[in-house]
Amino acid sequence: MTVTNSKAKAMGAFLKSRRERLSPEDAGLTFANGPRKTPGLRREEVAVLAGVSVTYYTWLEQGRDLIPSKDVIDSIAQALRLSPAEKSHLYQLWNPHASELPLAGPAAMNPQMQKIIDQLAYPSHITNERSEVLAWNKAAQEMFADFASIPVQERYFIRLLFEDTEMRRRIVNIEQFSRYSVAVFRTYYDKHRDDPWYEATVEKLIRSSAEFERIWRQYDIQTKKVNRIILQLPGVRQPVPYDIHSLVNLSGRPDIHICVYTPVTEDPDAGR
Repeated sequence: MTVTNSKAKAMGAFLKSRRERLSPEDAGLTFANGPRKTPGLRREEVAVLAGVSVTYYTWLEQGRDLIPSKDVIDSIAQALRLSPAEKSHLYQLWNPHASELPLAGPAAMNPQMQKIIDQLAYPSHITNERSEVLAWNKAAQEMFADFASIPVQERYFIRLLFEDTEMRRRIVNIEQFSRYSVAVFRTYYDKHRDDPWYEATVEKLIRSSAEFERIWRQYDIQTKKVNRIILQLPGVRQPVPYDIHSLVNLSGRPDIHICVYTPVTEDPDAGR
């Protein structure tokens, strides 16, 4: 089993980012290893915890084409105290047999999907793993932006989130929502390292948004889940919280997501 070069480099960068944010105390280390100039674990400490040689672990972080077994990956994931989402991401980068489906564009989307979201009372839109907004209903257009007026080559939710001033103004919890959105996008970036679109998009966002660059450098990973967004819409006096439900694989395409925004009638976090 070999790891392809692009995924090996992505896996190395991911391992390095997780190592550097894990303290010796959090890793359960009980031995001293000299003064530290930077926070996080040293490579040799991860190697000891994972039961592999320092050289082998170093090569993994360097993105060399190696043949790590699943047991080795399991041991490293445990040593780095990876969350379930981070562990899933590591497996995605390690597994050379993981599917690499082509991303769907507007012409490839089943037209029945538009009819489905048009019948929904709640704001809904359809995106792919590039965050390309493929379809939307009237409520989503009123909530976020006039998607129809945005050129197709710019109609990506990740770009609008950082480049559309009006959209950003409407999102009350913009920091939390931005961190979540970038973390989800990062999983797809690593998954599709052979697609130059991702690299070009990240470089553009780094140039145009200092906030995106700051969040991107943190290298957070997140799978899609029910998430909260709070919106202050024009003409509405009070901010309205919505839960975002992401439904996948409804059209036989696991890279297609229907996002449905349901208003929260009673905020369970209120008063905490």
